[in-house]
Amino acid sequence: MFPGQPGATTTSVVAFWVVFYVWLGSEWWLGYRLHRIPSDATNRDAGSKWWLIASVWVTAAAGIGLALAFPGAAITKGPIEVFVVGLVLMVAGMALRWYSIRVLGASFTMDIATRPGQLVVQSGPYARIRHPSYTGGLMTLLGVLVCCVNFASLAALALALAGYTLRIRVEERALASELGLPYCDYMRRTKRLIPFLI
Repeated sequence: MFPGQPGATTTSVVAFWVVFYVWLGSEWWLGYRLHRIPSDATNRDAGSKWWLIASVWVTAAAGIGLALAFPGAAITKGPIEVFVVGLVLMVAGMALRWYSIRVLGASFTMDIATRPGQLVVQSGPYARIRHPSYTGGLMTLLGVLVCCVNFASLAALALALAGYTLRIRVEERALASELGLPYCDYMRRTKRLIPFLI
């Protein structure tokens, strides 16, 4: 939420930017720690990491920009409630992403990479969906856009969806090729992002 928006208060503005910069910092830290592929891993990324990173930050910037450019599209009915929902989505999305990364452990890499003898992780959130860290990332982004309290901002989510779609296709192709039947069986009985839906 930004100064001048319906329902904007100093508290809401500060809350948004604090959570936003925690998210930004956590993603930067993650990229810094995992920017190298392990020596025994094979890089199968095909540039999808950069498309995904670009789509995420362009989505966030576009959502904020659209809110400022189209003040007439602001949500005027219950803006504080809408903002709180957005903030909750951001925090919940970050929590899911970090929990998923922790469960994946050494198998998590920023680039799509496979290792000899790699197993299919099926515990925690991976029991129901194949890409819970991406679900968390999308939840966080949706939260950013909802916090903009502007209908126009929500259109920016299409950019992130395109980036995540590309990333998931490349990743699943690599994992199915490297891990074989166990991963193909896992794909058949799980959803990509949302349990029981997609």
